[in-house]
Amino acid sequence: MLGALRAKPLARSFTSRAVDGFTGAVGNTPLVDPPQELSEKTGCNIVGKAEFQNPGGSVKDRAALGIVRDAENRGLLKAGGTVVEGTAGNTGIGLAHVCRSRGYKCVIFMPNSQSQEKIDLLRMLGAEVYPVPAVAYENPKNYNHQARDFAKSLPNAIWTDQFDNVANTRAHYTSTGPEIWEQTMGILMERSGSSITEGIGQGRITKNLGTFVNELDGALSIPDAESLEMVYDLLDSEGLYLGASSALNVVAAYKLAQKVGPDVATILCDGAYRYQSRLFSKAWVKSKGLEDAIPLHLKKYTVLD
Repeated sequence: MLGALRAKPLARSFTSRAVDGFTGAVGNTPLVDPPQELSEKTGCNIVGKAEFQNPGGSVKDRAALGIVRDAENRGLLKAGGTVVEGTAGNTGIGLAHVCRSRGYKCVIFMPNSQSQEKIDLLRMLGAEVYPVPAVAYENPKNYNHQARDFAKSLPNAIWTDQFDNVANTRAHYTSTGPEIWEQTMGILMERSGSSITEGIGQGRITKNLGTFVNELDGALSIPDAESLEMVYDLLDSEGLYLGASSALNVVAAYKLAQKVGPDVATILCDGAYRYQSRLFSKAWVKSKGLEDAIPLHLKKYTVLD
């Protein structure tokens, strides 16, 4: 349970006033406790920032808006320009939304291993999408490098460079962090491989990670089986239809609470609908050797063949 976090009302008063289109709706997401039993087991307050409630459906809306605004403010992007990015999906979706709302063209290079739902949504939003072979970052054909080179070939275009562009991090320092601090009344402590989870695992310290990596006390490695089980558990126990990255974060928060307590906040990145043809497919789960990760009483959710 949230315990002390529920002892006082939030200082912010959320109203139903109108906001300025898509960009005005980004941020100010609520906190939830997913699920309550984890807080009860650890005796700690575990909360999740419901970033799936951003207008584009994920935490990456904040980064997309922050990066585009930074480019505008620095004079790197002018009216009618083109925004190019290499992304596993959600950053591209956020950029496509932002570009539509601000009158820019959007071009996305992404690994061809990503879910079809993401590709279809990007194209529906008007982005040009180039699925390319999923190769290591060191390979010049990596989707990030192809995005960079494509942007260089165009006039009035930027490569948003989400992994090393610190405007990404700054968007969270100026919005996500302060929101969590205010929503918890300052109670929460300040803490700063291969996976089935799309977009997980860069294999290098990016400039964004480098802004706080020296402050980290360590890292947690979460097995795919535990992430997948949590996807199903969150749906069954809390009605939260979340993706694997959100579930992974909840598992990590639970393990961190066991180690350090007493208060842990995490990010619920996005919803499961962008991955449902995989996460809830019997055939896909079996192909990954993860059928035993789903408890018997939760197998009813593997509704897709």
